[in-house]
Amino acid sequence: MLLSRAKLIKLVTFDVDGVMTDGGLYLSDSGNEFKRFNTLDGLGIKLLKASGIQVAIITGRSSKCVALRAQNLGIEHVYQGIERKIDAMNDLLNKLKLTRDAAAYMGDDVVDLPVMRNVGLSISVPDAPQIVREHASYITQRRGGNGAVREACELLMHAQGTLDGQLAQYLQ
Repeated sequence: MLLSRAKLIKLVTFDVDGVMTDGGLYLSDSGNEFKRFNTLDGLGIKLLKASGIQVAIITGRSSKCVALRAQNLGIEHVYQGIERKIDAMNDLLNKLKLTRDAAAYMGDDVVDLPVMRNVGLSISVPDAPQIVREHASYITQRRGGNGAVREACELLMHAQGTLDGQLAQYLQ
């Protein structure tokens, strides 16, 4: 069931805090915000994109570091400061002419539930609240900011038969 759903995915959208990061907010005395991103996750996103799956970000907070990380990873669809994430997801699906069944979303909190409940594949992290985990098609073994995104990317590539091909370039 999980792999058959994952096989249909053409777009995966990630929340940021608690998914792409450990969920901590690091603020300096001058008010600058810092986030810790995982390089394993970054390569996972690049491999996923190279396998033909589109990648997007929808996050409730706005920060320059998210825009910089998205630019570094070549993520074109970035929605920041979004209160109703389902509206952003619907906009993205319309823009890309995709159905809900062709979309995956990875979130970690109750604000992500409207999207998670309306896509073909919902993914969460093990430290998400119980209600979020109950609505997830898949819960990663790794925690947010610690390889969870990479795990999700590899799951999708495995289901679609592209993982070995993406990894082959590093095994030659």
